[in-house]
Amino acid sequence: MGLEHASVTVAPADEAATRDSISASPMPAHLDPWERRLFADPDLLGDLAFTLGGPFHVMYPARVGHNIRAFHGAFESAGVQGAIYYGKKANKAACVARACAENGAGVDVASVGELTAALAQGVRGAELMVTGPAKADDLLWLAARHGALIAVDDLGELERLAAQAPADGPARVLIRVLPAASASRFGMTSGEIEEALALCGVSDSIRLEGFSFHLSGYDAVARGELAGELIARCLHARTLGHPATTVSIGGGFGVDYVPADAAMEFTARAGRQWFHSGKSFDSYYPYHFPVPGAAMLAQILGHADLAGRLRDNAVRLAVEPGRALLAHAGCTVFRVQGSKTRHAHGEPYRLLTVDGTSLSLSEQWFDSEYLPDPVLWPARPGTATPTSVGAATCLDSDMLSWRRVPLPRPAEVGDLLIYPNTAGYQMDSNESAFHELPIPPKVVLHDAPGDRFRWTRDGS
Repeated sequence: MGLEHASVTVAPADEAATRDSISASPMPAHLDPWERRLFADPDLLGDLAFTLGGPFHVMYPARVGHNIRAFHGAFESAGVQGAIYYGKKANKAACVARACAENGAGVDVASVGELTAALAQGVRGAELMVTGPAKADDLLWLAARHGALIAVDDLGELERLAAQAPADGPARVLIRVLPAASASRFGMTSGEIEEALALCGVSDSIRLEGFSFHLSGYDAVARGELAGELIARCLHARTLGHPATTVSIGGGFGVDYVPADAAMEFTARAGRQWFHSGKSFDSYYPYHFPVPGAAMLAQILGHADLAGRLRDNAVRLAVEPGRALLAHAGCTVFRVQGSKTRHAHGEPYRLLTVDGTSLSLSEQWFDSEYLPDPVLWPARPGTATPTSVGAATCLDSDMLSWRRVPLPRPAEVGDLLIYPNTAGYQMDSNESAFHELPIPPKVVLHDAPGDRFRWTRDGS
C-alpha cells in the first residue's frame, strides 16, 4: 500500500542572482522509442485530438510487459523465487491488468471494484494480493473465495476473516508488520503479531503464508534490512506450525524521469522567479532516480546477501510495484485553447490555457508540481519561449505548470501539449468531472505492420 511518494527539498535560490532568466531550466523527459514514433507521426496525435474532442491519455501496454519482465529478470539473476503484484491504484486502465495477466504478474487490489476489474482482464484469483486497512466484509469474503493472498492489517480484520472464510479451503493470509519506530497507522506491533499467530494456530479457516510491510520513500537498504527481519519472523512462525513461505516488501521502486544533470540544475537554482505569480514549492518528487525499478530490486536482493538468505530458507519474495511497472508506459495530451502574454521582471512570457485541468496531473496532491517538461506538438522551428500552463476552469490556482517551461517556440491555439510518463499515479488518481468537463479517456496504442500504431479506447 501507500502512494509511493517521496520528495526532494529545493533550497531557496538567490532571486537577484538568477533574475537573468525568468525561464525555468529545462527538465526534458527520457522518451521511449514508442513515444518518439508517436511524436514523429505527422497525423496520429492530431487525429486523436480531433476525434476525442478534448484531453486524453495515451497508454502503451507493451512497455508494461517490458517492465514486468525486467523485474522477473532480477529475481532470476539472483536465483530467488519471486512474485510481482502490480499496485492497481497507480492506474485504473484495463490494458495494464491485461498486460499483467499476459506477462506473469499478479495484481495488488484494495477494493471489490479493483478485484473484479483484475479478474475481468484474466488475472486469476490466486494471483491477487489484497491490501488496505480494515477491509470491508464483502472484500474479505470475495478475496477468500477466489483464493487471493490477503495482507491482514489488524486483529479485528483477522477475526472477521476467520469467521467467514469459505468451506472449500482456508483463507491465505500475510500479516502486515508495523516497522520499528514507524508512526504509520498501518500494520501490527510485535505484541499484536503474537496474538495473530495464536489466532491462526487455532483457526482451520486461516492459512498463514507469511508477512508483509510497506516503507515510504525509496531506500533499498532499509527494505533489504526489514526483509531480513521478516525472514526471521517466518522461521519463528514455522516453529508454531505455520507454512510462512512469503515475505512481501511492498512498493516504492523509483522511476527515472529526467537526466541527472537537469535535475541537479533545477534543484540548485529553482526559485520564485521561475514561476507564474511567484509561486513556490518546498519539495518535489525525485524525478531523477539513479537506480530505478528492477535495478533497485537487484540492489535490495544484494544487500547483506538477502538473496542467499531467501534461498537458504525457502522464502519467496513478493513485491508490489505500481509506478515502476508503469514507467514510460503512457502520456497525457492537452490542446492549447488560449494564449496570453504576461511579464515578469520586465520580461515577456506566454500564459496558456489548455482544454483540461490539473486534476489530470495529480502531483498537486502533494502541494507540488509535475516537473518533466511537456512536449509541444507539432514540432516547428521557433524561438525558445518561457511558458506557464493553466487549466480550463474558473480557479486561478488551477495550473498544470506554474513554472515557466522553456518551450522550443511560442505555442499557438490548436497545438498539443504532451506531458510524458504520466501513467504512474498522475493520470487518474485525482480526476473528477469538475465544471462537468469530461474525464479524459484513455487511448491504447498497439504496434501494427509498417512501424505504425493502431489504437483503441481502453476498457476501464
